[in-house]
Amino acid sequence: MKLPHRRQFLQLATGAAALPAISQVARAQTYPSRPVRIIVGFAPGASNDILARLMGQWLSDHLGQAFLVENRPGAGGNIGTEAVVRAAPDGYTLLMAGPPQAINATLYDKLSFNFIRDIAPVAAISREPSVVVVNPSVPATTIPEFIAYAKANPGKLNMASAGTGSLTHMTGQLFKIMAGVDLVHVPYRGSAPAATDLLGGQVQVMFLSTIASLEYIKAGKLRALAVTTDRRSQALPDVPTVGEFVPGYETGAVYGLGAPKDTPAEIIDRLNREINAALANPKIKARFGELGSAALPGSAADFGKLMAAETEKWAKVVRFSGAKPD
Repeated sequence: MKLPHRRQFLQLATGAAALPAISQVARAQTYPSRPVRIIVGFAPGASNDILARLMGQWLSDHLGQAFLVENRPGAGGNIGTEAVVRAAPDGYTLLMAGPPQAINATLYDKLSFNFIRDIAPVAAISREPSVVVVNPSVPATTIPEFIAYAKANPGKLNMASAGTGSLTHMTGQLFKIMAGVDLVHVPYRGSAPAATDLLGGQVQVMFLSTIASLEYIKAGKLRALAVTTDRRSQALPDVPTVGEFVPGYETGAVYGLGAPKDTPAEIIDRLNREINAALANPKIKARFGELGSAALPGSAADFGKLMAAETEKWAKVVRFSGAKPD
């Protein structure tokens, strides 16, 4: 048998090298060909769950396959994150990522994964402020009045949270550090029981998510003192920011989708484009306004940088507070 000439050999080699690229493009064009899971590391009803279902419905409607939300609560969201880290990197298992992943990277001494290394960013979705809410019995209607009252009563005001290391805890902890106030941290097993005791007056203040607090604020059952982002919330336009009184203070719950590392770039790009299209849709934007969230369009790389910055920021707060998981 004759050996191929050099030119023929180079043509064959070039063609062979192009096969993986062609295969990847074809895979992206046919994706998704079966249902996709969006893993949420918490029970239904939380902000991350609501956003996952909102995005899941959009993706289902526009990509022709079901995007199903699967709740995997436990260990502060680590169970859900680990499930995605261990999943095949084929675009059929996604993670609703947010503050828990950023905080847990430092809160937990031993994790079987590294969030920044093992989860590929897909797209940011939104930033949601927390709201500094107090029981109406607290004689303060503004942040300066609350700080003055707390300093006059050190160690006598109870600050509720959804648990040690939760966003409600860390957001409040950052406020304690920057405002120089002594609030007693009272952790609960979730935001719902914490809010119940706040309504009953057993605790006096909480840094609660906008979604969880809006109904109580509008009914006059809780008093909103400020929102934690650097801009006022569309849902609470008359409520100032903490930063207007405590310079430099800013926090917000950043949410977005991630995937196992090594997920093909073509699939990530397709998902990113579709999510950005959703964020530009007037109905989706209006829904975000109702939830008190702000859309965060951008590239996958943008989301990766944002989550790296959030992880670094919360690492400082966790270390300063000395918080350990329950």
